[in-house]
Amino acid sequence: MSLDPPGGGCRPTAGIAAPPAPRPGCTPGLDRVAALARRLPPLVAAGPGAATITARAPFTGVALAEVPVSTPADVDRVVRRAREAQPVWAARQAEDRAAVLLRVHDLVLQRQSEAMDLVQAEAGKARLHAYEEVVDVAIAARFSARRGPGIIADRRHPGLVPGLTRVTEVHHPRGVVGIVAPWNYPLALVASDALPALLAGNAVVLRPDPLTTLTAAWVVEVLVEAGVPEELVALVTGDGPVTGAALVDAADYVCFTGSTATGRRVAEQAARRLVGTSLELGGKNSLYVAEDADLDRAAEAAVRDCFTSAGQLCVAAERLVLHERVADEFLRRFLDRVGRLRMGVALDFSVDLGCLVSSAHLDRVSRHVTDAVERGAVVLAGGRARPDLGPLFFEPTVLDRVPATAACHHEETFGPVVTVHRVSSDAEAVAVANDTEYGLTATVWTRDRRRGEVLARRLRCGTVNINESYIAAWGSAAAPMGGRKASGLGRRHGVEGLLRFTESQTIAVQRGPGLGWLYGQGGRRMSAALSTALRATRRTHLPWP
Repeated sequence: MSLDPPGGGCRPTAGIAAPPAPRPGCTPGLDRVAALARRLPPLVAAGPGAATITARAPFTGVALAEVPVSTPADVDRVVRRAREAQPVWAARQAEDRAAVLLRVHDLVLQRQSEAMDLVQAEAGKARLHAYEEVVDVAIAARFSARRGPGIIADRRHPGLVPGLTRVTEVHHPRGVVGIVAPWNYPLALVASDALPALLAGNAVVLRPDPLTTLTAAWVVEVLVEAGVPEELVALVTGDGPVTGAALVDAADYVCFTGSTATGRRVAEQAARRLVGTSLELGGKNSLYVAEDADLDRAAEAAVRDCFTSAGQLCVAAERLVLHERVADEFLRRFLDRVGRLRMGVALDFSVDLGCLVSSAHLDRVSRHVTDAVERGAVVLAGGRARPDLGPLFFEPTVLDRVPATAACHHEETFGPVVTVHRVSSDAEAVAVANDTEYGLTATVWTRDRRRGEVLARRLRCGTVNINESYIAAWGSAAAPMGGRKASGLGRRHGVEGLLRFTESQTIAVQRGPGLGWLYGQGGRRMSAALSTALRATRRTHLPWP
């Protein structure tokens, strides 16, 4: 394992008042990323003479590589090839497939500098946030490899007649899994879905967001190097309505991560074919600080909760729900830490905050802040773009007194913007947190653990972290993660996250006397005998049937 040393950059970076960024192309290390990037496009499934798009680093706008664009015909071709290869892979022992995943674990750690370079260069995030993706993939690989074979193993269940009826639950792979992945976590959200799908015996076809194709290509390269057959994993590129839709129309199961609006369309399209889907969608997540919270710990973690990956994180907190008794003191500590964040361009660990991923996203974030201010909101920190740092930088922003009519009050911003809401009780905090169409994640800060757990059970969301940021739950690969309401369907991670890639089958074998003797007694005697047996089983707590 190797880690990049701290330091570097064309010029020192500071907090929100940082000096102008280096000139485009001046970022140390960008040349090595471009060299890496140029070797990856051949991994994309595209025919001769395919159209291309230019992959650019959002930090500076510098071109990294020309990436071919796949057509629907390319999608059909690689899905057919994967479907032919999948039975051979599925026939291998689960332990053999697990050994391949452990090699993926080792390779990702050995080549983590490459991975972080690509994630930063394509998604624009700070290196520490890119490293979180490396950790996530390693944990997901290890969990799938160590626990996966047992999870998908045949399982015995009680039968109708104890001792004579043997019932076995079997899990079959679905076939070809189509993974439609977003740009914000281009390593983690490709690999952490592909790994359990492969462990379960499936083939995988990946369609990443066009902004982050190179990172997905690197994942394919690592999977093949680890021992996944080349024809079993494929990469297609292109816009969602064309390439993504073609994959949804061809795959045997669809795993989608992205916006709620697009997720609904994916679900509708898959439903027409009666194909299963898992959908992790948007969020409008709350962080509640109760009056007994450790304010220093809460403020430190809240910075991570709100501004990791410049807020471009589905589980990021976008609403600070503060008990009125501690609101001002919490904000004093929180704002001090926000003001010390180092924004900038550096392919090392010397900055805390990167940039947004595209001009369209910068426009959305700017529009939300401008709209809130025009409607009466007060800017406590940030509130403006930073073209002096680069074309897509926006300061970490804290807004107070945001009216309910403002777009950022109810819409997901998906950027470095958080709003403040003061409450007078736990009940009011729960009401504020639940007052959204989304239900992805939430955070509660209190010194009373029991109180925190009670509050967590009242929050209508898929995950709640108590006294820590999103990373506590996300880092547990054994526990399911997903959303409620408009935040999605299904779960990633854990037993559910693996079994979604399988079809269950029940096989019942009757041994010895058949059931004809029971039915042969006639309806009255049979019903009396069975009722007696059921009452007896109820009294003895036997697990039957």
